[in-house]
Formats: sequence, C-alpha cells, structure tokens
Amino acid sequence: MSGIGILFVIGALAVLGFPQSSGAQTMTAPGRAAAVAMAPRLTFSADEMALAEAVAGAPQLAAFYGSNGLKPIFQGEQGEARRKALLEVIALAPRHGLPAARYRPAELAAAGQGLAAERLHARVLLRYIRDMTGGVIRPSDADQQIHRQVRRPPADDLIRDFVRSADPAGFLAGLAPRHPAYLALQRALAGSEDLMPPPDLPPVPEAVWRIGQRGDGVLPLRRRLDSIGFSAPTVTPRLYDAALAEAVARYQSAVGLPSDGIAGPKTIRMLNGDGAGGSDRRQRMIAVALERMRWMGGEDLQARHIWVNIPEFTARIVEDGQEVFQTRVVVGKTDSDLRTPEFSDQMEYLVVNPRWNVPRSITVKEYLPRLKQNRYAVSHLDVVDSRGRIVPRDRIDFSRYTAASFPYRMQQKPSDDNALGLVKFIFPNPWNIYLHDTLTKHLFRNNIRAYSHGCIRIGDPFDLAYQLLSRQTDDPRGMFQRALSGGKERWLPLTPNVPVHLVYFTAFPDETGRMRYFDDIYGRDAAIWARLEAVGLDLDSERD
Repeated sequence: MSGIGILFVIGALAVLGFPQSSGAQTMTAPGRAAAVAMAPRLTFSADEMALAEAVAGAPQLAAFYGSNGLKPIFQGEQGEARRKALLEVIALAPRHGLPAARYRPAELAAAGQGLAAERLHARVLLRYIRDMTGGVIRPSDADQQIHRQVRRPPADDLIRDFVRSADPAGFLAGLAPRHPAYLALQRALAGSEDLMPPPDLPPVPEAVWRIGQRGDGVLPLRRRLDSIGFSAPTVTPRLYDAALAEAVARYQSAVGLPSDGIAGPKTIRMLNGDGAGGSDRRQRMIAVALERMRWMGGEDLQARHIWVNIPEFTARIVEDGQEVFQTRVVVGKTDSDLRTPEFSDQMEYLVVNPRWNVPRSITVKEYLPRLKQNRYAVSHLDVVDSRGRIVPRDRIDFSRYTAASFPYRMQQKPSDDNALGLVKFIFPNPWNIYLHDTLTKHLFRNNIRAYSHGCIRIGDPFDLAYQLLSRQTDDPRGMFQRALSGGKERWLPLTPNVPVHLVYFTAFPDETGRMRYFDDIYGRDAAIWARLEAVGLDLDSERD
C-alpha cells in the first residue's frame, strides 16, 4: 500500500475508536469513553484493508473512504442506484465538450460487483467531479501566461454529498457551472451544426458583395444561406438586393460577425465552412470556452466585477449578473513576451495623475540603447537611482552598462503627455499588469487592438473611474475630478475592492445571449485544445 495513502486512511479513521488495553480499565467510565472516542482504530477486516489498498493512490478517495469507515458505496441496492447515476451523467459529457469515453462507460457497464468494480466507479466519480468543478487540464500546462488559479471544492466532501443525496444523478449533473454563459455555450455547442450548410453545395467565390451588385457568385451565396434557414426570395437571383443583404445580416449576427449585411471574405469563408464559422472549428472554440468556464467555477461571476476579454479587446463591469459598463481596450502585442496574461485579482486603487515607472524590460531593451547613443534621448523621462533620487544624465556613462548591469530605473512625472494618461487602475500582481488611460486614442478605432507591452489601455478611462467609484460616493465624477485638478499623483482606494478577471474567450455570448466569436490572437485556444485532445484516459494519471 502507498505510504501516503495509508496515512490518509488512518488519519481519517482516527475518529472511529478502538478497544483500549487493560491499562485503560483503571479509568472512570466517562474517561474510558472519551479515550475510546479519541483513539484511532488500528484493526481492520480483510475487506477493509483491500479497499484501503485500492484507493491509497488517490488521496481524496483515501480521505473519503477513511472517513466512511472503509465501507464501499457502489455495492448493494443503494450502490446500484449510484452506479446508474454515474452512467447517466457521463453519457451527457459531450454536452460539456468532453468525450464520454474519458469516463470509461463500457468498462463501468461491464464492471459488476466486487472490489475492482468499486475502485473503478470511485475513480471515475472522482475524475468527473474534478473535471466539472475545476476543468480537465491545469491552465498553465497549456500556456505559461495563463496564471488562472483554480479553486476546487474538496472532492471528498462532494463524494460524501453524493452518497447522501436522494437524487445522485441530479447531484452530479449540478456540479458543472450554472452560470448563464456556460449554459449558453452548451446550447451553442448542441446547435452548432445548424449553421453549417450541406458540404455538397457549391462554394461561394470570395468577393465583397453589396446592395446593387450583380453576378453569378450571388447564386451559390443564396443557396447556402437558404439551406440553413436564411432565405431571401427575389425575382432577380443574380442581384445582391436589400432582401439578400438582410438575410446576410441575420446570418452574420448568428455566427458572431458584425451584422452589416455586406458579404465579404470573412462571411463567405464562414458560409463555405473554412473560416471561424466552420462547424468543427466553431465546436472547438466552444469546447475550449466551456473548459475555461470550468476553471472559473469557484469565482462569483454574478457579483460586481470587471471582465476584460483579451481577444475581444473589450472590458466590462458586471453587477448582479448584468453588464452596466463597456469600453474598448488595447491589449498586449502578439510577441511572446508582450502578451497580456490571464488571471484574476482584486482592484484596490485608482491612481489619478499617475507617474509612469517604466518597466525594466522596456528600459533596458528600448531606452538604454538610445541613451548609449545620446544621453539626452527620451528626455521626457527621468533617470532614478535605487533610492528614488533623480540622477542628472551628465553624471552617467551609459556606455559602460549592459541590460543586466544597468543600475537605474526610469520614470515619467504626472503630466498631460504621460504614457499612462491621467488615470491607472491598480490590482497588485507579480506581473505588473494594470489598466490605464493612454495618449494613443486612435488605436481604439482599429478592429484588432494588440499594441501594448502587456497592460490594458482603456478607451473610456474616466467613465470607468466614475463607475468604479459609484459604490463609495454619491458624486463619483466630483471625487475623481477634484483629484485630477490637483495635478499631483493621488491614490483613491476602492472600497470595497472590485474583482477583476483578465480572460481569454474566443467564443462567448453577448449580453443578449447571442454567441460571438473572436480570433485566437495568441494561439492559446489552440494550445488548450491540443491538451484536451491529448489528455489520457488512464485513471491513474490524476493529479491533485
């Protein structure tokens, strides 16, 4: 038996007690009762020892069975109901974007009774519980810039609740996230085939079709739209008329494209099944989004929070499950070392008229080479020593330093041309990521907005500040503007702190429930999908 496993079992059995030696007979009756209640049971039947051996390799199973007196839960009449419940829910695994084969349905059905069947059912139950309450894979295994901390409830407690439940199948079905977005993703997964034209239809030639244009390419466009319920009757089939534009707009809305009614290359690729709207690719996007939602099962996404969806280039404030604010954002570039990471934290401060403490990576990679050529380059920045004192540049021989040895940092004072603009939003984290204002307002007009060094630039920073301050003052605009008018750096605490989630969903429902799809700008979805495909079916590979 595994040493660790037997320690789990023995520890859990400590409450069961065992008969005391003759030396204990001198105690009073109450004293003997207390001693028995506190002492561990050290003798076990052969069946109990065999079960302890069987579950010793899975600490959470060992903890549960130890606390359950080493009694099986999948045997006998009640065990039959639990076995049936487990088979019922794993048959529905594809609704969660997971293959039912991951849970060994054929082996479970043929398992029968006995210790081997108990162990198999228990390990499948543990796998299902862990998958539904925290996801299949460890986030950082897919990408090192996914710093998502998964908060799972203790599996042994959930197994105990499963055993006590009068409706074990209902209990297991209720373990997956119940957030409306998860349910919408499930519906989208089930209905994704409905938006895919039959493959034998002629493809639509790539073009840009607008109202009033004519051509043979309009004919296959009409046929493909008609095949999936987006009909546009006309007496001039080769004319791209207003009715066809309206049908295109309805299709675009259904697949998450801007519904402008213009059939351009992206719309046509989707209709042809080789773009983001293709059935297989769309199903992969939804399956990955479901996994990401399972990672966040421990977060209260109904409570007030900030939601920054990186590939959507959008930030929102959600209160009581409803969006109350939305703004465009700029996120990190696609360079491997400049991408915006994923994590959740607590926003604690608004900093008005902020200083910009230039990240060391920018200082040594971008500014030090320029300073070596001209010590007065980037003159809007101060050179600061380790004690925070500004050092005159004529006292520094920049040529003697390398990126590793440069002992100074760089800082920009509060000003109208500060790189952080007039406000930044702080949630202290090891990666020095925050939200902030910016001078480069023109970037918000672009559809693809990946231009920063990793931090998130906000399109409407003042409005975001007013909304965040609205819980602590009747005049959030006045509070912010008074701090701003002083011209000096001011830190405004947020009371209470506001959870902030930096997420990465390429498929997600909007506030109306309509599914939207976005490009996988960092390739993270592809990495997650590869891990989901590669995840083994070996039940002995589970990790806590």
